[in-house]
Amino acid sequence: MKRAIGFFVCMVLIFELGAIILGYSSAYKLGYGAISIMGMIIAATFLWLWWVRATPLALGMAFSWAGSGTVMGWWWSYNILGSPEAMHDNKALFVFLSLYIVGAVMHFKVIQQALSLPRNIFWVPVGGAMLLSVLAWRWAG
Repeated sequence: MKRAIGFFVCMVLIFELGAIILGYSSAYKLGYGAISIMGMIIAATFLWLWWVRATPLALGMAFSWAGSGTVMGWWWSYNILGSPEAMHDNKALFVFLSLYIVGAVMHFKVIQQALSLPRNIFWVPVGGAMLLSVLAWRWAG
């Protein structure tokens, strides 16, 4: 645990130093690029673990990491390419968001099973998240 916290502190300092040296925009673009690529590698690893039936949780992890990697990768690409018109209102982003949401729902299902909760109770946090999103959208709009 101490190593993880220490590593976290080091990463924050590296990003802070990167922002000072390269500027905020460059530092976050480098970070987004790195985590997008790492997310896809992790997704591929979990997909392989699911394929070889190493763990039943692997498919949910593959969906989650593929979703996070592609959503972050979308915004990373969007920023480093200078906000290209082809990416404005492009519905391909919905595919990546869907991957991410399916992975999250699969995680809630596993949590429900692990805690021996009622069968469909995992939909409560999913619905709650969607409701909060709608409320925030309506409030901000």
